[in-house]
Amino acid sequence: MALKIYNTLTRKKEPFETLEPGKVRMYVCGPTVYNKAHVGHAMSALVFDIIRRYLEYRGYQVKHAMNYTDVDDKIILRASQLGMDPFALAETYIQEYRKNLEDLNVLPATINPRATQEIDQIIAIIQGLIEKGYAYPAPNGDVYFRVTRDEDYGRLSGRKLDEMQAGARIEVGEQKEHPMDFALWKAAKPGEPAWDSPWGKGRPGWHIECSAMNLHHLGEQIDIHGGGNDLIFPHHENEIAQSESYTGKPFARYWVHNGMLQFGGEKMSKSLGNLVTIEEFLARHDADVLRLMVLNSGYRAPLTFNDDVIEQTERALERLKSALRPALPGAAGISAEAVKALEEQARAARAGFEEAMDDDFNTAGALSHLFELVRAINSARTEGATDEQLRVGQDVLRELAGVLGLRLRMEEEKPQEAAPFIDLLIEVRTELRKQKLWALSDLIRDRLTALGVTLEDTREGTTWRYQK
Repeated sequence: MALKIYNTLTRKKEPFETLEPGKVRMYVCGPTVYNKAHVGHAMSALVFDIIRRYLEYRGYQVKHAMNYTDVDDKIILRASQLGMDPFALAETYIQEYRKNLEDLNVLPATINPRATQEIDQIIAIIQGLIEKGYAYPAPNGDVYFRVTRDEDYGRLSGRKLDEMQAGARIEVGEQKEHPMDFALWKAAKPGEPAWDSPWGKGRPGWHIECSAMNLHHLGEQIDIHGGGNDLIFPHHENEIAQSESYTGKPFARYWVHNGMLQFGGEKMSKSLGNLVTIEEFLARHDADVLRLMVLNSGYRAPLTFNDDVIEQTERALERLKSALRPALPGAAGISAEAVKALEEQARAARAGFEEAMDDDFNTAGALSHLFELVRAINSARTEGATDEQLRVGQDVLRELAGVLGLRLRMEEEKPQEAAPFIDLLIEVRTELRKQKLWALSDLIRDRLTALGVTLEDTREGTTWRYQK
């Protein structure tokens, strides 16, 4: 089936058709770099990494832009609190985030534009909007977008302007025509970063930065615009308004939004003080665990983050990796019919995987087909399949897991000094089982498990391995 994507703008799944055949222009809103990135930031990065990887698997050439907002009220405030230069602060966190993404196995974006590098483009767009009557300079040096001039304002979020106005208010110092007008340019305040402009020294507003970076690096129209669903309003709503008012063309064909990561039922955020940084998570868990948590959930749905979910995901990851273990010692091989059945299962897994992913990147459905393949591989191993026979399933599993960005790294072999003693205990346990002394045999198994050794009983005998 053809790939379908849910479009926030139309609120339905639509066939995926790119502006240019075989090529995808994708822009994803990146972080405002004023503090360490948390696992909520990682969720968005992982979602769009998975989307990109699948598009490339399907043969598309993806030009992926992810920006850094490196000048912003939050950056200025935190830099002031720390007694740092705001640009130095931003650079510190940009470099940290890049390392975070590398550790998470997120593919580097094709380009990472920064707001501070787009000032000329921003000023040109603002001037164009003023000339077309969509924006106006205020006496204090601010420049605002005139929302009443945009007849479609609110269509992405489904909000009506009169309803928005009811809850809006004009802050002290603002000189707006309408409460919902938003800043394109902010007049300089003492001690803040500022650039020269036709309206005096100042800095860009948040929303205009992304429009400028989109236009500069991807063109007037793009295929996918992504980000967290907390950005739908006002950020993405305002991006549409200013971009389309400036170019006169539809901005993005598909608006794709991921759900929020929730901690104890609440959105994870710095303001709530309930965040877990990416560094903290990776110090305790494999990066595949966080990715698998995202894969197990629909990307548009909220994702619960707690110890129980993490523990369940770690077990699921171990199940996936179990299929990549080598054949049992002395494996005699399985029949040609059994090998053919494994090959058929591998083909079925690929077909099911693609069918699920083509349905709005249904990663949970795609994973279910991988776990069916895992079951078939492990069953073949138990029956005595050789490494060569297992490879027909394992190669497909590795490939499709890689499409999802899972590394499935096997643990390094642990010291084998204890191996002879473990083998001896297994011999004793085998004798106990023959004599139906189940309590004693179970005691040996349980004590070995507690020491990090997993036993597996097969037709060929009992094997063992170290746990993670």
